[in-house]
Amino acid sequence: MPHFVVDCSQEIVRQRSEEEILARLHRAVNSTGLFEEPDIKVRINPFPVYAVGGGKEDFIHVFSHIMQGRTVEQRADLSKRIVSELADMFPTVHRIATNIAEFEKATYLNRDML
Repeated sequence: MPHFVVDCSQEIVRQRSEEEILARLHRAVNSTGLFEEPDIKVRINPFPVYAVGGGKEDFIHVFSHIMQGRTVEQRADLSKRIVSELADMFPTVHRIATNIAEFEKATYLNRDML
């Protein structure tokens, strides 16, 4: 926890390596101070087949999943840092977005918690 899953058009990983994208996104998330660095998980899913607005426009969307308990301001800052980092990396890609979903502490469980 937390998880950051990057969905993007295949062309994105042709412009920059998956490793670079993941490293820079990890750094941007870590810079918020909201999470323990070893807990940050980042993954990428490049799509060779997709449609955006009925066409083939490149896109990046980060689905962010974090444990509940952060303020709206903290979550907004996290969103801004993610989108800003990606916009810096991909200045010609206009469709860059993120959303933040929160896990409920009461219902979250991982193996170590059994």
